[in-house]
Amino acid sequence: MTMQESSQAAKACFVDANATLSKVFAQLHRPAEFALAVNGQPDVTSADLPRLLAGQSIAIVDHTAVPTDIARQCPDLKHIVFLGTGARSYMNPEALAELGIEVHIIKGYGDTAVAECAFSLMWAAAKGFSRMDREMRAGNWLRTDAIQLSGKTLGLVGFGGIADEMARLALGAGMRVLAWNRTPKTRAGVEFVAIEELLARSDVVSLHLLLNDETKGFLSGERIAGMKDGAILINTARGALVDEDAMVAALQSGKLFHAGLDVFTVEPLPAGHVLTTLPNVTLSAHSAFRTPEANANLVGAALDHCRRIVGQA
Repeated sequence: MTMQESSQAAKACFVDANATLSKVFAQLHRPAEFALAVNGQPDVTSADLPRLLAGQSIAIVDHTAVPTDIARQCPDLKHIVFLGTGARSYMNPEALAELGIEVHIIKGYGDTAVAECAFSLMWAAAKGFSRMDREMRAGNWLRTDAIQLSGKTLGLVGFGGIADEMARLALGAGMRVLAWNRTPKTRAGVEFVAIEELLARSDVVSLHLLLNDETKGFLSGERIAGMKDGAILINTARGALVDEDAMVAALQSGKLFHAGLDVFTVEPLPAGHVLTTLPNVTLSAHSAFRTPEANANLVGAALDHCRRIVGQA
């Protein structure tokens, strides 16, 4: 099959595009390479996928779950390009592989954006900005005691590209940086230690692990108990890395001073969730990676995946 024939045979559908990503795809996609349909309805459900993917060999997915039973109803589907690294939160890659569907993920596109979000949540947590903002809007002049972060210790759990960027920012702000990683690594200015030591010594603990069977519930109740009293917890990775009930109990008791969270066990976070009732929590809506620069990197990488698939057809 020639490249031209491949491009005609391979069809892709971005199943759940929001307005921002729709625009970026329109800017970067070259129609002569392969056919691409963009469904600009981000609130689609899994049940909509068989209709959207009829005749499509490639699905581009941002946030919609692809259950294996639904994938069985998409006979033309051979590839899923997931816009990020956390595909396992939305699908079972091994089960899909048994159906002949290969899942592709995208790494590194938003390392700086996510690190800046984690860094911002850390500072907001230390200074009490979110609580003071809420209280002042309600007519209350609440002043809280802050934590000075310069000279404090940041512990990075997992050390990939995002954590490396976080280390750069923290070192520039005069913090000491510890790190733990499942495989040995080195980085100038960063001290790598055992996880128990990191938790016990760190004034701020920031999570930067991929979610898989080994890391689910990694920050258990036992590990939270081993953290430094009054520590700050930052999570911009995946909500399921943390025992949420144990985290809530630690926030209520004061074991944890504050949590800055961009990710949650259930997303969107349900109305009235206990985390929305706690004064010492700063919340953001899984938006750490949403910057124009990261979006361009993400879409460019997704299109590169599609081009490689087309070239192999």
